[in-house]
Amino acid sequence: MRITNMNKMQCVVGTIVLSVLGLHLVSAQSTMSFFITSKGTGDGANLGGLAGADKHCQSLAAAVGAGSRTWHAYLSTTASGGQAAVNARDRIGKGPWYNAKGVRVAENVDDLHSDNNKLGKQTSLTEKGEVVNGRGDNPNRHDMLTGSQMDGTAFAGDPMKTTCGNWTSSSADGSAALGHHDRQGGGTNPTSWNYAHLSKGCSQVNLQATGGDGLFYCFATD
Repeated sequence: MRITNMNKMQCVVGTIVLSVLGLHLVSAQSTMSFFITSKGTGDGANLGGLAGADKHCQSLAAAVGAGSRTWHAYLSTTASGGQAAVNARDRIGKGPWYNAKGVRVAENVDDLHSDNNKLGKQTSLTEKGEVVNGRGDNPNRHDMLTGSQMDGTAFAGDPMKTTCGNWTSSSADGSAALGHHDRQGGGTNPTSWNYAHLSKGCSQVNLQATGGDGLFYCFATD
């Protein structure tokens, strides 16, 4: 009988532990306002423009119970065809932003673009709360599409050179500005999360060849 009671006690304790962990996960997900896409759209840097990228963010967030918030991709676009440039920093809300584990990564837009932010491999998580492969991992997926300068603003000039045609091209020509989510690697600014270097092409194969996978950052604007 003692063994039976002990088994019952273990079941009760186990249930309590699982309940607490479940509540913590729900709480963390409810505060999540920042994540890296766990997967790209599958067509390189052709995201369907900003609208397509935002839709991808929204869909991934909804899949983990965070779809009630408004999600935007951290992407800039270059002025072209009479359309004004769009700065990534101007389309992500005011902050603060928390990852899927409930860790605050930045207080506001200025903090996000300062050396004080808490972005890095262990904190820049996917919507599922998973760490994204970085430099030294196989495969390396640390290149994040941003099309942005380090201050979060768009580049001037030809859109094909920094945003793969404002996120509409998956050709072998062109390039996109990339950041390193793990804050290490090569390039002009190797430790920058939003502008480390340019990609060598816009296709999925091109992005994977230079250490990426067509992933990008998503922020809740509300």
